[in-house]
Amino acid sequence: MNLNGSVAFVTGGNRGLGAALVRTLLDSGASKVYAAARDPRTVAEGAVPIQLDVTDHVSVLAAAAQAQDVTLLINNAGIHKFTSVLNGDLDDYRLEYETNALGTLDVTRAFAPVLARNGGGAILNVLSVLSWASLPTEAGYGAAKAAQWSLTNALRVELAGQKTQVTALHMGRMDTDMIAHMEVEGAADPAEIAKIALAGVEEGRLEVVADAFTQQIKDGLSLGVEALYPQVTSA
Repeated sequence: MNLNGSVAFVTGGNRGLGAALVRTLLDSGASKVYAAARDPRTVAEGAVPIQLDVTDHVSVLAAAAQAQDVTLLINNAGIHKFTSVLNGDLDDYRLEYETNALGTLDVTRAFAPVLARNGGGAILNVLSVLSWASLPTEAGYGAAKAAQWSLTNALRVELAGQKTQVTALHMGRMDTDMIAHMEVEGAADPAEIAKIALAGVEEGRLEVVADAFTQQIKDGLSLGVEALYPQVTSA
């Protein structure tokens, strides 16, 4: 897919990776970029602000009705409550699942007919290394991202008939508000991740693994549970 001349719709397009994706698209010659956010006043200049709450079905339908020219959908909106596996609030689990997994599904369902009418286009789903490996302290987010990965695979197969390319982005920690409370060495620059992700979309790749650590985790999937969770076997 050629980004130059495309019409993109970015959920969560007001900060972090979403804002970086919006800027990269504008710099790449996209003819229009819709930046969707719960508060559209926070969207950067140059983008078309649009109100969207991905957990609100009515809001999703309204956004799709306003953006009938979209050729590239980017499901970036997400939430991370750092919900632990035993003590985490179940309401936080529900919010993480409804936002990350069901939000992606609902938005994609709303925009799939739009993409079809505009020639097929492409979808980029922003996933995570935690789609493939779980941490007890972030179990809610990992479970939601694993579900989002599964949905992405199903959508890729389902939308192939209308010639819609579905690309999954997996990456580790990024230097965004989401981890501002943590001390993380080597967190990636969202601007660099945005460039890597969109280059993958343009190249027609179905999966983009943005960093070496995430690639290592992916490679570990074929080695079994013991390779991904050595602390279990050494307990």
